[in-house]
Amino acid sequence: MTTVRQTITLLDRIVSQKARRLAARSDRQSVAELQRRLLLAGQSGELPPPGDFAGALLQGKSISVIAEIKKASPSRGLIQPDFHPAEQALAYAAAGVQAISVLTEEDFFGGSDQDLLAVCPAVSLPVLRKDFVLEPCQIYEARLLGASAVLLICTLLNDRELGEYLTLSRSLGMEALVEIHNLTELMRALAADARIIGINNRDLRTFQVDIHTTERLAGLVPAGRIVVAESGINTAGDLARVYRAGARAALIGETLMRAAGSPLAVQDRLQDLFRELPR
Repeated sequence: MTTVRQTITLLDRIVSQKARRLAARSDRQSVAELQRRLLLAGQSGELPPPGDFAGALLQGKSISVIAEIKKASPSRGLIQPDFHPAEQALAYAAAGVQAISVLTEEDFFGGSDQDLLAVCPAVSLPVLRKDFVLEPCQIYEARLLGASAVLLICTLLNDRELGEYLTLSRSLGMEALVEIHNLTELMRALAADARIIGINNRDLRTFQVDIHTTERLAGLVPAGRIVVAESGINTAGDLARVYRAGARAALIGETLMRAAGSPLAVQDRLQDLFRELPR
């Protein structure tokens, strides 16, 4: 009898740990309680309306930038030891990016909900909560934390969940960046009526990066959707490649996080990335 061994990937470990964290939370609240909190926060003016995430991504002259705030990554380790999310967000805003992404996953990326709470009131830009969404409660919490959008990863959700979570996000005034990595996931995202398609050049199971992923898939996205290239954009050549492929926004993290935290340093890095794009 042949024994089939199933390889446990890094993604499996991340999702397993996220599920354990969600189940073990001492402050876990029901959907009804989260809805009540949202209603009260809205009525009191404590929670401002979410920013227009999709609209912001249409503002860039050639390609819009979602600048990411993250402390670490499983593939690169610690990125920014002296980590100040609000200051980084202000530097990004001053440098002229169109939106900000805050990675809140705790165990593998060193993130925290507190990072999002610090960033959202510091800037007027739309903010994406980037995390591994497995339950509706995480979408309600994203809104309570001030987010304008959430990340929905196709490979983690079945068709019913993907459709329901998209609808829920929009019912709360937010949008969703729906992340895909292959043609099958693209078809699923389109069937769910995703408006913002994030093409992740990083295979989440192996964490290998290939910009050809965007080049292969972006042209298959119908008109009227916004294509966001994610991961592996480190040089002006990388950004030019995804732009020529059809991406009109790019989520850029590590290369901007490694720039010094001043607006001028971030602006210089952005100008360097944009040097091969049409003005």
